[in-house]
Amino acid sequence: MIETVASVGLAVHENLRIQKRRIRNGISNTRLSLVTGTHGDELEGQYLAYMVGSFVDRHIDLLDGVLDIYPALNPMGIDSITRGIPMFDLDMNRVFPGSRDGTMAEAVCAAIVDDISGSDVCIDVHSSNIFLKEIPQIRISVPTAEILVPYAKLMNVDFVWIHDAATVLESTLAHTLNTRGTKTLVVEMGVGMRITKEYCEQLFDGVLNLMKQLGMWNGETSTVREPVISEGREVGFVNSDAAGIFVPCADFGENVKQGDHIGDVLDPLTGTVVEKVAAVCDGMIFTLREYPVVYGGSLLARILQPAGGEPK
Repeated sequence: MIETVASVGLAVHENLRIQKRRIRNGISNTRLSLVTGTHGDELEGQYLAYMVGSFVDRHIDLLDGVLDIYPALNPMGIDSITRGIPMFDLDMNRVFPGSRDGTMAEAVCAAIVDDISGSDVCIDVHSSNIFLKEIPQIRISVPTAEILVPYAKLMNVDFVWIHDAATVLESTLAHTLNTRGTKTLVVEMGVGMRITKEYCEQLFDGVLNLMKQLGMWNGETSTVREPVISEGREVGFVNSDAAGIFVPCADFGENVKQGDHIGDVLDPLTGTVVEKVAAVCDGMIFTLREYPVVYGGSLLARILQPAGGEPK
């Protein structure tokens, strides 16, 4: 069943309409919300939403509960391949919880929060931007880690990043829902404006596994991987010292040692290597530069250090 979560009038007799699909079967009221499309340049979640929805349709008799799929919280952004809300130059994930009596964006965000609230678990799916590629991971703030990590372990991701909460996170959908008692996991995977099918397939197995553990899926599920968890571990940031074209020679999930060669910054004009990029610490690469043009200070990689590692 397709439902309208929010509808706002636009110019020229048009409407901004946020929709969800509710799939319900059985007698259980256990509810999982799958949310994506907050940023218009993040498309991995679109494919994941299709995979989950179409699979449950084909095996509806195995569902005992409520599955709500929100494929596009920012439909105008997706239509125009714009990260924020077009015309407003506004990041939707900095507007929550919104206000019913506020601006258009605030009213839409308030309606979204009200609609998702009460879910047993919400999965908020994001991609990276066009510059960086992320290994499938779940990001959790320190205050929510005790509650959320057990759920994150069910999701078949490679990495769970427990990070300090910054002030800006207070205006995100995940922070808003978690403070209201709706357990919300933030998934980051892949790269902006692209679909990485193998990552979506990996998360698909995780979603079904979570549904199984919640008691709302009676079908078979795949064995999920045990994620690396960042608790007690520092993250090293590798930034470029020069401008040019970055060509990596290391890959995701690869364990490196401090000083290892992980890529080069090249100058196409002079035909020279202007920087040999080295790992700043021991650990696992979980973020890697995707867009090759870089300048001084551009982020090239993130490395999860072993327990007890020193920040760089």
